[in-house]
Amino acid sequence: MANSTLSNTYASFPPLPEYQVHLLPPLIPPIPDKILTLLLPIAAYWALSMLFHWIDINDYFPQYRLHTPAEVANRNKVSRWEVVRDVLIQQVVQTVVGTLLGMTEPDDVFGREEYDVAMWARRLRLAQRAIPGLLAFLGVDAGSLAKTLAPRYPVLAGVIMGGEYPLLMSIAGDGRGVLSPSFMAWETFFAGIIYRYIIPILQFAIGIVVVDTWQYFLHRAMHMNKWLYTTFHSRHHRLYVPYAYGALYNHPFEGFLLDTLGASIAYKIAGMNTRQGMWFFTGSTIKTVDDHCGYALPWDPLQHLTSNNAGYHDVHHQSWGIKTNFSQPFFTFWDRLLGTVWTGGDVSARYEKARLAAQKKADEHNASGLNAITRSDPETSNTHPPQPYDPDLTTDTQRSLPLLPVPPPGKADLQAAASRQQILDDQHNGGRDVLAQEAAEEKEARNLLRKSARLRTARSLSQTDGLMGLRTRVTGSIHGRAGAILGVESNL
Repeated sequence: MANSTLSNTYASFPPLPEYQVHLLPPLIPPIPDKILTLLLPIAAYWALSMLFHWIDINDYFPQYRLHTPAEVANRNKVSRWEVVRDVLIQQVVQTVVGTLLGMTEPDDVFGREEYDVAMWARRLRLAQRAIPGLLAFLGVDAGSLAKTLAPRYPVLAGVIMGGEYPLLMSIAGDGRGVLSPSFMAWETFFAGIIYRYIIPILQFAIGIVVVDTWQYFLHRAMHMNKWLYTTFHSRHHRLYVPYAYGALYNHPFEGFLLDTLGASIAYKIAGMNTRQGMWFFTGSTIKTVDDHCGYALPWDPLQHLTSNNAGYHDVHHQSWGIKTNFSQPFFTFWDRLLGTVWTGGDVSARYEKARLAAQKKADEHNASGLNAITRSDPETSNTHPPQPYDPDLTTDTQRSLPLLPVPPPGKADLQAAASRQQILDDQHNGGRDVLAQEAAEEKEARNLLRKSARLRTARSLSQTDGLMGLRTRVTGSIHGRAGAILGVESNL
């Protein structure tokens, strides 16, 4: 009975146009779209990475660096060659999975656009059928109201009557005007908006939510489970100072599970076609590279679109924040909903001390002629040049020091302690030595800052102090408010 009523309803609707489909021509002939979908993310990854690498090696925009070149050279526990090798392995896996995924997808076609728009117009007409009943529920007589409005607002009267437009005329094949069902102009217009814009936007939004959800919970599991972390995820965290082309530096299994499989599932759930998937996969790749670029560039639109940006994710790569800021790659809603966002306040002091300690080690290498490192211009980067340090601490002394400075009280205390334990668990990558070295560097940096107190005070009055300069680079230069780029909480 219900099916019969629905059939009668559809019979009173305007007829749907006929159509004939054709294969969609390639976006870039002669490369098929499915092949281009595999190539574009890889091309975008290396093009954007090499842009940031070019900025790095030429020391451009040092005032927007999150870390200095000395930190990149001295704090990371993996060579650049190993990073490139593992990224290429992941991209091979990504290409194989993408090829298999493409085999399950039909080829994109065109020619049925008018039919699809008409289908959405039908759905709008069907939705109008509920209006008289809704008005009756509210105590309003739809017939009387429509009769009152009809002389001045005939279209509105038709909507109120449930999509009844008796005066619509279409042209017959012989050129005569005949009365027959037809869609109103507003129905066709809004059906086109839904089909061409709203549905694709919803598909991309669903894909983003699925990817963020998939990556958050698997990424968090990799940190919460000691075996998963030490076996797989610790490889990515050998980059304490991330750089652009290290974005996909992972264990191959982790790269497949978190990145490749997660994006493929999102693509399927969102119901995207091949060309939509091309932009979705490429956009996700660009966002991931940008999150690891090591720069807080004020003109970078990706740094403004969401709070999940290079500064936010960089906190997660530090030894004191490694068990916070799990969200990747688009938004931070899971971190905020589940309380895993970094809550230790302004991190500028921590960054400044790491910068000073790394520069001291770089100066020692330069003086000995070993492994010279380009250093950012202190004047350009708004930081003062490092002063002489105290005599070197011996390894025994390092091991006797606290492994980290005392963290802020409360929740941040637990976050810092958990992050420290995560580093200690990673014995394969020298977990205790990493923390001991950082503790020694922390002490030396404090000594330096005390020695140069007068210089720093003078610089702070003109807003060019090293600490202020760093805060400007990693916070204010992006959103114009303290803590925004790093996703920190200032009042705890």
